[in-house]
Amino acid sequence: MRRAYFIIPPEVQLLDITGPAHIFYEAGEYGADLELTYVSMSENTTDSFSTAGLHFQKLVSFQECEPSSEDWIFIPGLETSLTDDQSFLEAHKSFFDWLLKQSRNAIKVCSVCTGAYLLGLAGVLENRSCTTHWKYIDDFKSRFTAAHVLDDRLFVKSENVYSSAGVSSGIDLALFLLEEAYGPIFATKVAKEVVVFLRRSESDPQLSVFLKFRNHIDSRIHQVQDFIAQNLSSKNSVDDLAGHVHMSPRNLTRSFKKATGITIGAYLERLRLERATHLLSEGQKVDAVAAGIGLSSNQLRSLLSQNQMGLPSQMSRS
Repeated sequence: MRRAYFIIPPEVQLLDITGPAHIFYEAGEYGADLELTYVSMSENTTDSFSTAGLHFQKLVSFQECEPSSEDWIFIPGLETSLTDDQSFLEAHKSFFDWLLKQSRNAIKVCSVCTGAYLLGLAGVLENRSCTTHWKYIDDFKSRFTAAHVLDDRLFVKSENVYSSAGVSSGIDLALFLLEEAYGPIFATKVAKEVVVFLRRSESDPQLSVFLKFRNHIDSRIHQVQDFIAQNLSSKNSVDDLAGHVHMSPRNLTRSFKKATGITIGAYLERLRLERATHLLSEGQKVDAVAAGIGLSSNQLRSLLSQNQMGLPSQMSRS
């Protein structure tokens, strides 16, 4: 039996813990011999609470946990103000010592979002690659200079230490761990069960192009972006897009560039490229992928070539 130990620090970020925990729960429902344990960072207190107001009770003290090399320890995010609080650090010194010991014993230690701060405080990240939420990257680099902090990564594996960017990327990391333990077919079944059909990998950026270029307040341009993303298989002209939001083609072209900093054509190309690389990495046929993003097979090959990307070797002759 494998065990997943989910640490519940004070002021835990709720989705950082419940997302990965639910993935492991579903894995158990699909037959994985798994046991989930929820753990307090304290030697004496068996309850904790989240920033969302949800309280946790009957937690197991970390001192009672003896993980094996087949197990995982998950450290979710918490309010970063605590990581500067000397009383918090002193009160949990025994936990940090315990966490470092588990890491040195080759236990798989996994952080989500600002949970990486607890790994850093414990000394787990010295001379290791890692990541955290994009908002805290600069601060994290300045505080943990012995760590090799990677920008714009969903999650990073460095030997037995895993770190992820936060919230939804914790789910991606959990699926990745299941794939390592039980294989890709099993992980795909779990992903489908929780309706995560577009699985992301370790090399994917934190911010998908489907989320980029959205930091503006022009509602009509947001509508156009949504329409393009939802209709990649269609060959919509600028006239079609303009009609969708009751603008002239010229005004749409100018307003789109002003709001997003990128042209409609370049935006469409980036969406197609990201969608295509995901689908190809999942083993889908070239013809089907091309049709799904509104291109011919030759156009898809050209798009990949222009961006210095090739087809997976097993598909190069598809």
